[in-house]
Amino acid sequence: MLYRILLATALLAATEAYTLQGSTRAAHRGVPMTRVAAPSMGMDIAELIEDAKVQRLEHLEAQAISALKVAVDKFERPVFPNAMIVGDCVITHLLHKIGALETGQVKVMVVDTYHLFEETMPFLAEVEKKYNFKAEVFGPVGLSSPRNLSPENFAEFDKKYGADLWKEDIEQYDKVCKVEPFQRGLKELGTDIMINGRRRDHGAERAYIDIAEIAPIGGGLAKLNPLAYWTLEDCFDYAAANGVPLHPSVERGYPSQGDAKDTVPVPDPDGLSGVKGEAGSVKWVNGVWTGDKSIWLDYGAERRGRFVNLVNKDGSKKTECGIHVAGAEKTFDRDLWPDSEDVIELKTPDDVTELKSSGKEAVVVVYAPWCQFSKAMEDEYAKLAKETGLPTYKFRGDEYREFVQAEMNTKSFPTINYMSASGKMIKYESEDRSVKAMADFAKGAVAA
Repeated sequence: MLYRILLATALLAATEAYTLQGSTRAAHRGVPMTRVAAPSMGMDIAELIEDAKVQRLEHLEAQAISALKVAVDKFERPVFPNAMIVGDCVITHLLHKIGALETGQVKVMVVDTYHLFEETMPFLAEVEKKYNFKAEVFGPVGLSSPRNLSPENFAEFDKKYGADLWKEDIEQYDKVCKVEPFQRGLKELGTDIMINGRRRDHGAERAYIDIAEIAPIGGGLAKLNPLAYWTLEDCFDYAAANGVPLHPSVERGYPSQGDAKDTVPVPDPDGLSGVKGEAGSVKWVNGVWTGDKSIWLDYGAERRGRFVNLVNKDGSKKTECGIHVAGAEKTFDRDLWPDSEDVIELKTPDDVTELKSSGKEAVVVVYAPWCQFSKAMEDEYAKLAKETGLPTYKFRGDEYREFVQAEMNTKSFPTINYMSASGKMIKYESEDRSVKAMADFAKGAVAA
């Protein structure tokens, strides 16, 4: 029902928006008309264009507000993950307009990757003050997440995860700094619908999103994309017309705000964004454009300056951080081996300690349900108990990192251990996680 209501609203909006745009475009296709010629037709072309833009923004606003009201009225715990990019700033304004922020009906969640622009958290404080709300901030697990990080905080991150983690293993960096805090935040806030700023004009995997979606994993987390049919130009126009504060970096030539380490202005002197030119030659200051705005506003261009020089393990260029990959939003509450009779759950460190002192041999996997490598071995590990004849256990390690590092040989997920009768943990070092390979390891350890 949610999907049908929102889709009907969206289709009506798309039709009206197209009609408005179409009349404007038709004027451009015909014989050029100057403002001198226009009065003979009883109209002012510039005024017509401006009126069409105003009507379009009014309609898009009404459409987005209708969708947001569904989230507020029909769901118990709406959550808005806010990255403070242009579209997110617009959504923040809209949520304030319907009274959903001050009342706490919608929770705002922010992921602090420890690598944000230095203006980002102070800007968040300004937005919180303007709209009278307090965001919930989540950072890498095991670290504090204060509003203004100190050198000691960064040193703590470097000690725990490595100063160059993003250079050495970008996928692991994304898991630690983005995906896991994001999913943990959704879980702790009890999210039943997620509001986000994805739009069709982002292109790629977002090109055909609708205003409402149901994720396919684990029963489905409802997702609301109130700006699905907006363009980036609409977002800037709306911000200018309504006094919406935008991230300070747009004044320095950044169309999108990710991590400072891999985000460049567009254009940039080295052409890393795909557009070579003077940094800051295109920018947005106090509602006014400087330079060729089409460089920012072309279809799919908003994130041109993001993920610079980042490559996935398969060699492909990075275009997503993993947070919005299809279905990822729901994995926060989907455990691995949830109903298995063969894989026994160890819930706490005390359970692990008790098992180690039991005098029994066993196989134990330390895993994280959001980790793609843990998920990839789910089926094979479930078969291991029958193959080895040994009791087979699982322990979720991302919630007890210090413990699993000290007691269970764990530096990454998944880690498979054979546990001897004396309680000693022997780590399986191979990346081959087939049943045969894991069983051979366990049987070999038993024989030894």
